[in-house]
Formats: sequence, structure tokens, C-alpha cells
Amino acid sequence: MSKLSKLSASNPRVWVIVGVGLAGILILAEVQRRRIKAKSSVKEDFGAFVERFELLPFPQPTPPAARLPLSGLTFAINDNIDVKGYVSGYGSKDWKRTHEAAEKTAIVVTTMLRYGATCVGKTVMDEIGFGILGENSSYGTPTNPQKPSHVPGGSSSGSAVAVAAQLVDFAIGTDTIGCIRVPASFCGILGFRPSHGIVSMIGVSPNSQSLDAVGCLAFDPSVLHRVGHSLLQLNPLEPKRTRCIIIADDLFQLSKVPMQKTVHAVSKVTEKLSGYQPPKHVNFGEFIASNVPSLKKFREESTSEQSGISNLKALSSVMLLLQRHEFKTNHEEWITCVKPKLGPDISNRVWAAINTTQENVKSLYKVRMEMPAAVQSLLKDDGILVIPTVADPPPKLNSKTSIPAQFYDRIYVLLSIVNMSGGCQVAIPFGKLDDCPFSLSFIASHGNDKFLLDTVLDMYASLQEEVNTISSPSLLPYSNGDMDAAELLKEKVIYNDGVSLYFDVVNICMALFSSFQQAEEDFSKAISLDKKNVEAYLRRGTARESLLFYRESLQDFKHALVLEPQNKAASLTEKRLRKFIS
Repeated sequence: MSKLSKLSASNPRVWVIVGVGLAGILILAEVQRRRIKAKSSVKEDFGAFVERFELLPFPQPTPPAARLPLSGLTFAINDNIDVKGYVSGYGSKDWKRTHEAAEKTAIVVTTMLRYGATCVGKTVMDEIGFGILGENSSYGTPTNPQKPSHVPGGSSSGSAVAVAAQLVDFAIGTDTIGCIRVPASFCGILGFRPSHGIVSMIGVSPNSQSLDAVGCLAFDPSVLHRVGHSLLQLNPLEPKRTRCIIIADDLFQLSKVPMQKTVHAVSKVTEKLSGYQPPKHVNFGEFIASNVPSLKKFREESTSEQSGISNLKALSSVMLLLQRHEFKTNHEEWITCVKPKLGPDISNRVWAAINTTQENVKSLYKVRMEMPAAVQSLLKDDGILVIPTVADPPPKLNSKTSIPAQFYDRIYVLLSIVNMSGGCQVAIPFGKLDDCPFSLSFIASHGNDKFLLDTVLDMYASLQEEVNTISSPSLLPYSNGDMDAAELLKEKVIYNDGVSLYFDVVNICMALFSSFQQAEEDFSKAISLDKKNVEAYLRRGTARESLLFYRESLQDFKHALVLEPQNKAASLTEKRLRKFIS
């Protein structure tokens, strides 16, 4: 070996250069692999739609009358909601094959058209509305835009995906035992289940009448607010009431959603806004034990569980038994005659319902009758109950056999509160858990839908700010855009041993790669909340450049200059990127 070679091999600077070079190659290869994988795994329109069509809105009123409140918005509907001339498939090809085209359009669709929105198609849903995962054996499973390797949630899976992918402004779905709230949580969007019986079910295929509700999903809180008001035909001029936030401590014990983070964020928001009392706390399981006496009959005595948890499980058990009983009444004849081809999980649930022999039906309805009064006594007309929407992150695709029973036990407990009380609920994005979206829910008593929608709109922006403050990585400095990557790395690390330095540099580069990915997601969310956030465009542009998305980065810096033409850092980086790309 020559003297020059020996000097080079022992010089740590050489290993720095080699390490950075190899790390760059690895990052390029990883970016390309992920791009190819993403393109191959995502279906057209994310697999959200069963069929596309266009229903135009009613004509606008002549000036000087105000424009219709949903003007310019597009929406999709679940495949169990009727449109004249189309067959509602209810998520099943066998259902579609054995039913006729609808003679009338569902009232809820006509209402949306009357308020100015345009309907663009029907979406995939769990077969016969009987699942919460969103996987469909007839039409395929829609791709969760937030986490493509995980389920989108159901039964309103396609509607949630269409909204999360921003293919539509909002979607109309149905919710029996969480069919709007679960996919809203899994896809990182807003989902509103109105009070039971408030929105007309005429023209909507039923699953379980005591539990069914028509609701909506949206990406933007202001859109959810407008759609909710239109759905319920509410008076927008109702005076503002004082709000009392109540946190259900025991329900957070069932969930992986960190309670401390929730309490901190909610408390900070209520301090900032006017008209809010300091948050209160409740053990909801113990509360319903004292206020829903008929529930005692369904409680499983256990020495290993707290009485409150046992009461909550009893409530979810009553919900599921009630759904089975009413589903059987509605669809037993069709199921036994047609014997439809269903996915394994859905098939098991459907046949369990058909084969059920319920002897204590009156007791089920008694619990259903007592729950509204109990929740009303807790929340009154000024209370908002805060709970986790779901207990766990979305499972991976095709993992039904490996999903533990506890997953369903926990999620049904959380979903049963509104189902059995007939109240209203909004699922609200609340950051990420295990790199998957998760959400909080706000609940109000039956009939207080406007109060709930107004509260969500009032708190949403501040709540998201608190979430970002708690969970975001340190802000990326965009002023370093012109510095050489090797120089940045050399400022961070000093090593004595050349070989160990080489491997450490590679590891640092890969860690930075993951950090830039997370930062890109965080600042994209910030931009979705405020389209004029110059700093968010600059920082996302820096993250995208670091991920080698040069064209996307250039667009961010251009947008920042439109908003702030005198920004020197943005101008210099925009020129450099434009020169590099050309």
C-alpha cells in the first residue's frame, strides 16, 4: 500500500466523505423504492368509489340573496344511500344484483343539493354495513391515504378515504356502531354523528334502526360546520352558551391515547377562549352504573375488573345484541334466501346475527331508553364529554385473524356511549400514535347538535396548535438551505476512530431522513389549517429538499414568495432550486 493510501485510510475526514456519499446513495435508493411502492399500492381514486356520476345542485337564488351555504362543494355518499335510477349496492355485489334501481333520491342527498353542493358518486363500504375495519371482499378495500398499509376503518370506508385524499370536500355516510367515527379516526379527518333520529333515514338502507344515523365526514372544520348545519337545518343565530368540558378519565385508561397530553391540550385551549369553564373529570363507568339501573342485568361479575369497566362492557354488549336483533328482523329473509358471498369477518358477524335467539329483547330496549336521560343529567345543555374516539391505532391490512378480541372490546365500549344514548359526537384529529392518526371525540346530549358543532369549530384551530406544540419535532431552520450537507454533518459530530465514524454518519443520515419525513407531514397539516402560513411553506420546502423532492420544494418556496415577496431566504433558495432543476 502506498504512503498516500495509508494516510487516506487513517484520516477520519476521508471516512466522513465516504460515509456521506454512501448515505446519500442509500437515501436516494430508499426514496425511489418508497415512491415505486406507493404508486403500485395506491389504486385509482384510492379505491374509494363504487361508481361515479354527477348530481348538480339546485339553482342559486337571484341576487341580492346570499349564495347557498354549500355552493362550490363536492360530496360523495355511501353505497346504501339511494339515488334515483341507481341501484344501492350496500357494499355487496349480491345485494346490488338482487335489488332494483331506486325510484327516488334519499332525502339527505336532496337536502345537500338544495343547499348548493354537487354529488359526484357512491363510495365503497363494509358489506351490509356490518364492519368497522373497512375491508371489502366485493369491491376491494379503499386505501387509507394517511397509512396505506393499514385499514381505513368502516363501514363508511370509501367516504372517509375520499375525504382524506381530498377527492371531495365532504361525504355523507351512515353510522350504526361507529361507521363514521372509526374511519374518521383511522384516516385523520373529522367525522360527525348527529343525534339519533334528527336526520331523515328515508332512502337509506337500514342496519339497526335504534342505532342508525346519517352523518358526515370532512377534512376542514368549517366545511363540517356548514354541512352539519345544512343537514340539521339549524338556526345559525342562536346565542353562544357557556361551555363545560368534562373528561372521562376511565375511558382514557382503555385507550393508548395519552390522557396527560389530552388534559394539557384541552385545558390550554379553554384558558385561551372565552366562555369556557375549567375542565371537570368523571368516571363514566361508575356514573352509568348509578344512573342506568337496567344495565345491572347484563353486567358480568368479575373480581379482576373495576366495577366501572364492567358496566362499560355491559353497555357495549347491549349495543351489539340490539344490533343483531334488529339486523335479523330487517334482513333475515334476504340473507337466508340469497346466501350472499361475504368476506370471512363480515360473514361471521352476519350469520351470528341471523342465528341469534334473543329472549330478553325488552331488557335491551330498557337500557336504550334509560341512557339518554342519564347522559342528559351529566352533560345538561352546556356540557361536552371528551373521550378517545377509538382505543388503538388502525390494524394492518389483512390482519383480521391476528386482531385480539380486546381490540374489539375496547373500541365497542367507546362507541357505545353515543349509540345507546342517542346523543351526538364529533371525532377530531389529535396527532399521531404509533405513526398512525388518532383522534379525540367531543360528545353532547341528544338534540344539542348545534352546540356541539359550534364548540368543535370554536376549539379546533387552538386544539391543533396545542397538539403540534406537544408532539412536533423541533422546527427545521430554513436559513441553512444553501449550506453543504457534509458541512452540516461535520458541525454535529467529532470522531476519533475513522471506521466507527463511517457507520455513525450513515445512521445519522438515515435518522435525518425519517425526521424530514415527519416534518414534511407536520407542516403540510399546518398549511391545511392556514393557507397563508409563510413559515410553514418555507419549512416544508426545506424538508422536501432534504428528501430530494426538488420540484415540490421549489413550489413551496414560490408560494412563500407570493405571500411574502421580500423574503430573502425564500428568494435565494428558490433561485438555487430553479437553477438546479433546469
